[in-house]
Amino acid sequence: MDLNLEYAAHQKALISAGAAENDGDRAVQLAEAEHIAGRIGGFQHKLGAAAACAWSKAMVAGDKSD
Repeated sequence: MDLNLEYAAHQKALISAGAAENDGDRAVQLAEAEHIAGRIGGFQHKLGAAAACAWSKAMVAGDKSD
């Protein structure tokens, strides 16, 4: 997994959600960002990466702006 591409895709989804013209489009983009975040977290946990704990904590807290 290329984490740089995943982080970029996550950010693009969040930006798209912020620019969405309606609630439906916003929800689709936020769901995509959440899905990407799950993939990133899973990958990090598999590796035992220290960043996985911080990423997971942010996702659980609902801070999806990272």
